[in-house]
Amino acid sequence: MIEEKYIANRIKELCDKKQMSMYALSKKTGISQSSLSNLMRRGSIPTFYTLNRICEGLGITLPQFFSDDIGKLELSAEQKKVLRIWESLTDKEKEAVEIYVRGMKLK
Repeated sequence: MIEEKYIANRIKELCDKKQMSMYALSKKTGISQSSLSNLMRRGSIPTFYTLNRICEGLGITLPQFFSDDIGKLELSAEQKKVLRIWESLTDKEKEAVEIYVRGMKLK
């Protein structure tokens, strides 16, 4: 189970990493500053929809929000392009790509 203030602390941590103020996050998400302030102060758990909007404002995905691997938060344009292609593949195509890439890695 998530500790009570985990989400508020994580939002603060990510804003600090991206050098983004709560005001800027509010503008990017369309969530009022008072709502963000209440969330941060109370440490309450936002709805999925609200958390998703916060993630979009931070330029990350929900899995990245909950990931401990901070280094993976910033994807290059090239990495994003590859991920978009990957997401459009069938399971069989993904398996073939994985086999191909593993073969390249062994060389």
